[in-house]
Amino acid sequence: MLSGWELGRHTTSIGHRKTLCEIYEQPPDALFAHQDQGLAGSAVLRLVAGFGELQQAMLDTAAGARECLVAAGSRSRDGRYLAAVEDVLARRPGLVCYRILFGVPRHRVLKDHLVRLLELRDPADRSVGVQTLHIGLVEDTGSSPERFFCASERMAVVPIPSLTSHEAFDSGVVFGPAVAARLVDHGRQAYAAARRVETLAEVRGLKVAGDAEGLA
Repeated sequence: MLSGWELGRHTTSIGHRKTLCEIYEQPPDALFAHQDQGLAGSAVLRLVAGFGELQQAMLDTAAGARECLVAAGSRSRDGRYLAAVEDVLARRPGLVCYRILFGVPRHRVLKDHLVRLLELRDPADRSVGVQTLHIGLVEDTGSSPERFFCASERMAVVPIPSLTSHEAFDSGVVFGPAVAARLVDHGRQAYAAARRVETLAEVRGLKVAGDAEGLA
């Protein structure tokens, strides 16, 4: 953790920032300003409004991933997007994938997707040197509310409230590599705090909550 912080490879989480501040007896601004300064000003972003644009951005994020792909949220139900994630995992054995659930899946199609991920990859396999499939379930959504995004090392998509209708789910913000890297770290940290759901028996044992709205 210290090496990653000193070399700027990872963003230090709130919990670790508190620990390091106690160790070094320094305020957060003194230790972590270099990680945060300029992020908003340098962020490359694009607003998308309309289901087709949002879907395409998420497909591009999944298909373009080379090193890491993070998908967060329990409401996914778009078949093309879920198939794109499965396809890129099948084509790129070294791609590391994180699927972070916040509560149980809201739709049967997402649960079926998790089964297919485990059929494609064994989380216990280390044939490329590292674990390449991580599925985690954040159970306490009261203290850790659900969030939705898809991120790779190249780009990220964060759905936002619809700009067209209160009934639609069709708008989002597309970010470039700098912000995408932060969201990849966000996903890794969420996985570290989550309960692992990484066997077929564990996934098949998940209940489907119901038919809620969502795409991420």
